[in-house]
Amino acid sequence: MTVSETSTRNVAEALAVTGERADLLEMLAVQRHFLRLTTRDLTDEQARLRTTASALCLGGLIKHVTAVERSWAGFILHGPSTVPDFTAMTEADWARRADEFELLPGETLAGVLDDYADVSRRTDELVATLPDLSITHALPNAPWTEPGKRWSIRQVLMHIATETAHHAGHADIIRESLDGAKSMG
Repeated sequence: MTVSETSTRNVAEALAVTGERADLLEMLAVQRHFLRLTTRDLTDEQARLRTTASALCLGGLIKHVTAVERSWAGFILHGPSTVPDFTAMTEADWARRADEFELLPGETLAGVLDDYADVSRRTDELVATLPDLSITHALPNAPWTEPGKRWSIRQVLMHIATETAHHAGHADIIRESLDGAKSMG
């Protein structure tokens, strides 16, 4: 049994879920595992490095995925009022948002990983305890969102897993460029 399988089983068992909810927890656990794995044995300085043409760094990716998951969990609980109206954001708002893609001075890799673990636990508790994954909310205003579109809690959870997998791929490329280490293969 792999580490991710053990972690997934422990999460599902600890939260006493089966079926669809266990499947969602497994999907989230596996993608989170691969994202976290890219940061193994790194110093804070290494986690700040940009090793590709992209402006992304490993510490920043962890911060971004944490912020995204936290935001979507708020959306699940309270609807679009908890998510920024991206169509109304100013340059200053976008500049502040850009900080979530960097490991800033004073921040540590261990600190952002701990924050990510806390957010992940809260999301997992939502998966286990929400009465109905079919409840929908209108999506927040954003240039990439179709006006009037609604998502169920289920769709939001699948989006969190997809977003995590997407950035785990980015992280794997950044890590391989840093020191040749790979998450897979």
